[in-house]
Amino acid sequence: MGGPTLLVFADSLAFHGPERAEPADEPRLWPNVAAAALGGHAELVAGIGWTARHAWHALTHDPRVWALMPTVDALVLGVGGMDTLPSPLPTAVRELIPALRPDGLRRAVRAGYLRAQPPLARTLASVVPGGGPVALPPRLTVRYLERCRRAVLALRPGIPVVAVLPPVHRAAVYGSVHAGRAAAEYATRAWARGCGAALLDLRALVGEHVLGGHGNPDGMHWGWQAHAAVGAACAELLHPTVKR
Repeated sequence: MGGPTLLVFADSLAFHGPERAEPADEPRLWPNVAAAALGGHAELVAGIGWTARHAWHALTHDPRVWALMPTVDALVLGVGGMDTLPSPLPTAVRELIPALRPDGLRRAVRAGYLRAQPPLARTLASVVPGGGPVALPPRLTVRYLERCRRAVLALRPGIPVVAVLPPVHRAAVYGSVHAGRAAAEYATRAWARGCGAALLDLRALVGEHVLGGHGNPDGMHWGWQAHAAVGAACAELLHPTVKR
């Protein structure tokens, strides 16, 4: 396959469209839009709710990622946005809910948590300095971003790196709370300045789209117009430096 290969670690914003989750090769998804504009293709490694820590785990544990390394021409770290979401229950505990047995207990606990999450998020945001706990604190987000960057560049020195600034949301499941976003943006900008990573400002690119109700009805994921905008902006950042 000709053209540059983009290795993209991402959360569900990279593969959800205006109605549903889509296959990774759907050409309208932003990683594929970016790759096509550069005459290449994207290798998407992503999951629902992925934080920067999930990206690091995939990089170090998935042999499919290792197999891609000899051909990678650019690294896109499209994670960090989910890190900023309110998490009234500690993330490590919340992620154990799918492992609960029997099935009836798992379903009851999950339903109870989903009911409690919006009011808990709003309450914590109003009484806890900084807005309450988030899925991953900013200091850990940038630590895992840096680990990913260093690991890939150790094998592919000199390739360009693009990361993202957290997007916005209006999701009822989180009580429309996003108190952790500002601190995460500050930490990500500081990290990018220090290591030379380029940044996609997702709030600037999709904020009006999401907050205006033009994306997915869940208030978080994007319509195709936003995917096109983010893909084009990513390609523009990579165009001067990516191998073509």
